[in-house]
Amino acid sequence: MFRPIRRQKREIDTEIAKELLAKSRRGVLAVNGDGGYPYAMPVNYLYDEESGRIFFHGARAGHKFESIQRDDKVCFTVYGNDKYEEGDWAPYVQSTIVFGRCHLIENQDEAIELVTKLAKKYYPDESLIAEEVEKYGQAVQMFEISIEHLSGKMIHEK
Repeated sequence: MFRPIRRQKREIDTEIAKELLAKSRRGVLAVNGDGGYPYAMPVNYLYDEESGRIFFHGARAGHKFESIQRDDKVCFTVYGNDKYEEGDWAPYVQSTIVFGRCHLIENQDEAIELVTKLAKKYYPDESLIAEEVEKYGQAVQMFEISIEHLSGKMIHEK
């Protein structure tokens, strides 16, 4: 069902692709938007390799939510690990692309637990996390992407 990478010599090992997914700070979520147009937006996220899921927060209204409700198939992309080889003016860049199914997490206790883990990735201080979760935790909406396919590659940007 999922296409192999066309230029296979650019494919990176799955473990390296997962490492990039784990350490990147932002990814681009693409959904099937209004009128069949793709709708892609950057999101902060948390990758849980053990469960094979990606988590992010959002509202229970709006273009993203309505698109996911209509069609749960999504694509999620991260890129980075730029490196230069001697004499090159253009970097080599790795990317990871995930295809999966996305849904809202209905259990509010689980959502609060997940948003706390997500915040640990971004906040510099645990006390700030506790304040934010105390203040906004009951209103948080968390989504999960169950990964069906993951691949990675490296390109030379020239």
